[in-house]
Amino acid sequence: MDVKIEASWKEQLSDEFEKDYFKNLTSFVRDEYQKQHIFPPGKLIFNAFDQCPFDQVKVVILGQDPYHGPGQAHGLCFSVNDGIEFPPSLQNIFKEVQLDTGAPIPKSGNLERWARQGVLLLNATLTVRAHQAGSHQRKGWEEFTDAAIRKLAEEKEDLVFILWGSYAIKKGEFINPDKHLILTSVHPSPLSASRGFFGNKHFSRANEYLRQHGKEPIAW
Repeated sequence: MDVKIEASWKEQLSDEFEKDYFKNLTSFVRDEYQKQHIFPPGKLIFNAFDQCPFDQVKVVILGQDPYHGPGQAHGLCFSVNDGIEFPPSLQNIFKEVQLDTGAPIPKSGNLERWARQGVLLLNATLTVRAHQAGSHQRKGWEEFTDAAIRKLAEEKEDLVFILWGSYAIKKGEFINPDKHLILTSVHPSPLSASRGFFGNKHFSRANEYLRQHGKEPIAW
């Protein structure tokens, strides 16, 4: 199956594209885009991979679903298009970046600037119906994104995996903590951020680990 995805990821994940679950997923997603209002736009489904080639990944941040409001989702977890108001979780992420590193709150919520530095911003599910959170869960996306995480965890060393909330933590259970740094906390959602997200210092801890392993830190 010819999937439009960045070349190094296409090579790494080529086996997945031939599996039955992925063929079924492709049929489901194609049908949904024809009949429903789906986010992100079709050409941005694999944007997280396109913006951050396999060989350049240094940090992985795991999300769950794309945003399901108009104009928000563009294929990177927690990120929104330029000019879109910051969703609450993203507001809290920027607050923690400022608390942790002193970096000012940015004017744009577009995190492509992180992706270009080697941060894979990966949702577990890559598509969603408008205004229906979780509507494309358990259709095959989770198996596909597990395969991507597994490739990184097994093929590379000294990555930073940032897992916020019980869903992301569970999804990353197979990652070897002897090969990689795994940072976990509650989710940045307003429902939980004050119970351990603020003050987790994940951004400075990630950079400290990258420096220790001879890698360029991220300008958060």
